[in-house]
Amino acid sequence: MRKEESDPLGGDELHRRWSRLHQTDREPWPDARAIGRLTKGHAQPASSVEAYGGAAAVAQALQDAWRAFHSGAFARAVEAGEKLGAVGASVANKSVAIDSLYSKRSGTQLLKALESAIARGEQAVAQLPHHPNAHYTLALVIGRYSQRISIVKALAAGLAGRVREHLERTLSLEPRHAEAHLAFGLYHAEIVGKLGSLAASLTYGASARAAIDHFREALALAPSSPIVRMEYAHGLLLLDGTARQGQAQELYVQAAACAPADEMERLDVARAKRGLQVPA
Repeated sequence: MRKEESDPLGGDELHRRWSRLHQTDREPWPDARAIGRLTKGHAQPASSVEAYGGAAAVAQALQDAWRAFHSGAFARAVEAGEKLGAVGASVANKSVAIDSLYSKRSGTQLLKALESAIARGEQAVAQLPHHPNAHYTLALVIGRYSQRISIVKALAAGLAGRVREHLERTLSLEPRHAEAHLAFGLYHAEIVGKLGSLAASLTYGASARAAIDHFREALALAPSSPIVRMEYAHGLLLLDGTARQGQAQELYVQAAACAPADEMERLDVARAKRGLQVPA
């Protein structure tokens, strides 16, 4: 890792900026008390924390993993999170999901990384069933995997039901989770876009109305997030690209104008600008 004085998130800066950095996923600041609350009553992760050196040591390591994530060192964040077991699965899996969008690695490599993330996420939700982001990041990597293999194949494999299950669980635990609302909006939009309104409703309970409701809720919860606007726009085009083109374009304009809080958001803003053919 870079020296603390040259790291924009070194020292107390990560803590100071935490609320803005995590407005979309409501991840608690990972100090020793939070680690204790998270693992209390859960034998396996509690044992892993003790084996690592205790809650304070785990908290420091988890903070470093998030520093790597927010700095754009996604591979390092995966490695650091993975060492922490279930406690580090959220940062590891979120890193894999972002890397799957922007990495130049081959499709085969990305699929293997996503398969590993799914296995890691399944272990995390088994060990920490009340942790919202264990469920959310599992849904996220299953969703990214589904997009890689095609939505049709994912539906046939029953992956849509798994995504829905973990998004519903996320929102039952944390109703103000903007990213979960956004992902749920895309769940509805992708199924409606692929199957049509009637089949989507009868088979999966998916609807355009539910998609829009989730997108609007995500935007209300995280108004400064570029990815919320971009994925909202993408969902509108999936639902009806012709009728909603103007609204989607405006959302892309707004995303391109957002001030990025970290490297992930910088990548999102750059992608929005490329979509508008605006210099990044």
